[in-house]
Amino acid sequence: MKKFLYVLSLIASATVVQAQNSEKELIKNTEQAAKKLADTIPNGWIKKGNISFLFNQSNFNNWTAGGENNLSGNLGINYDFNYKKNDVSWDNKVLASYGLLQSENSSFNKKTDDRLEFNSILGKQAFENWYYSFFLNFRTQFTKGYQYGKDANGAEIRNHTTSFLSPGYLTLGPGMYWKKNENLRINFAPLTSKFTFVDNTFTSTPGYVDGDYFGVDANKSMRYELGFYASAYYKFNLMTNVSFENTLNLYSNYLEDPQNVDIDYSLNVVLKINKYLSTNVQFQAIYDDNAFQGFQTREVFGLGVNYGF
Repeated sequence: MKKFLYVLSLIASATVVQAQNSEKELIKNTEQAAKKLADTIPNGWIKKGNISFLFNQSNFNNWTAGGENNLSGNLGINYDFNYKKNDVSWDNKVLASYGLLQSENSSFNKKTDDRLEFNSILGKQAFENWYYSFFLNFRTQFTKGYQYGKDANGAEIRNHTTSFLSPGYLTLGPGMYWKKNENLRINFAPLTSKFTFVDNTFTSTPGYVDGDYFGVDANKSMRYELGFYASAYYKFNLMTNVSFENTLNLYSNYLEDPQNVDIDYSLNVVLKINKYLSTNVQFQAIYDDNAFQGFQTREVFGLGVNYGF
């Protein structure tokens, strides 16, 4: 009887172990299949985008601590349209945003955001995740920009400093493109041309001559650079309904001060509340010594109304 129970227990143990192994193998195979499916991009166009509107308001009435009534709104568009056919991929992204601030004690409506950017990378697979590539990046703004101050009587004044296509940046060149998936990709371009376009009205105005206006020489409307360009894109979910989208662009000009690397970093954080509401945080830091001797930063935070398409 004891031998029978012993043999029975061995059979039961072996059955349990086999079942556990089968279960582990099934889970492993399922995970591998899911990963393969996620990494496999079908041929044709994949289009997706998001429109967001951020709104902020402050109102004070007999508030002893002080304050200024203001109203602001920001409209943003983030749109991707990507194409794939066998070993050829073409990734495109449009970023556009614009915001205004109306303040009770200001004579002017002031911009809180103004951005128009287009990114495009065409790639042909070389091996595994590497592609031969050609990229294009274009950046400018929608409307006039101003610097604000006060006159001798204390009245608010403004000086016109920038416009649409002034400056405008066009960067393009061949390179190598590493693409793990839609959310992780890096591009290297060692022979990149960069064009800076401006309105020559500024370069012929006192204070904006001799390369003082975005590096463009006096009475000129364009600056050319040749250098090394690298870009990286990484998007991940920190937790459920919380996504982080990171973009980094680096550029070094071979022709002048190659040690002064231009940096453009953007972070977009979306804390999704439901299908249409979210909390949005946008941060951008730029270093370009032809535009400003130091870091330029931009931050937008607010409750957003979102629509995906």
